[in-house]
Amino acid sequence: MEAAVQDYLDMLALERSGKPYTKKEHNRVLRRRLQGRSHGSVEFKHQNISAVLAGMGLPYIDGYKPRGNVQALLREVVGERVSPLIDELTREVSTPQEALTVADILSIQVEPPKNRLAVAEEPAEYVLSRRSPKPFNYVQQEAANKSLGDAGEALIMVYERTRLERAGKDHLARNVEQVSKTVGDHLGYDIHSYEETGRDRFVEVKTTRYGKRTPFYISAGEIRFSKANSDAYQLYRVFEFRERPKLFTLPGDVEGHVTLRATNYRAHF
Repeated sequence: MEAAVQDYLDMLALERSGKPYTKKEHNRVLRRRLQGRSHGSVEFKHQNISAVLAGMGLPYIDGYKPRGNVQALLREVVGERVSPLIDELTREVSTPQEALTVADILSIQVEPPKNRLAVAEEPAEYVLSRRSPKPFNYVQQEAANKSLGDAGEALIMVYERTRLERAGKDHLARNVEQVSKTVGDHLGYDIHSYEETGRDRFVEVKTTRYGKRTPFYISAGEIRFSKANSDAYQLYRVFEFRERPKLFTLPGDVEGHVTLRATNYRAHF
């Protein structure tokens, strides 16, 4: 169990630092230490570890999709070994983010995730050892980093203006407006842009330094706006916002693309 967890965390560290590695080779080397384990059993264990990390509010390796039915011992071993990751994330998520310049801005768009993941481990619903750290929600901490959100919106302002200029719509490009700055962040979207036909395009920008499937926070007001303006609404998910950001878009009602989970409730009489 400890060997599998440490191997997983080593791969995660390589992935987060942008260094290449192969899961197949890690699997092969790990099986040398674990007698009688098949390639599939190691894969399954690593998917279990992804589920534990997701349940703790921590990033996981995208190539190991979370799978439930996790042993209590695995949760405890992960909990005892993630302190260095949590320390690193704590420093990282609060670090001010500088604006980025991309040479070919329109080339950053990729396809969105093709399927929803059912993460069986609910956040912090299991009891950890007293030696284990308390759950750390890096998504929530990162969402509070205003400089990151501002940098993501600035990138998308360039993206939208370039998209319209290359379509020969300079007059529309000049009118693209970052309403989160000029009006306020209460409108339900961040950028007022346009289709090539001149129709409105309402863009909400969500930015992360992490991977494509990193969860994000969205307000009730933003959800309502996406429903009410589904024919003109686009959510722009900017990810891997370090040196080489990428982007995918979710058009229309956001709830049609993602699984929403309530994180807070208002209690009243």
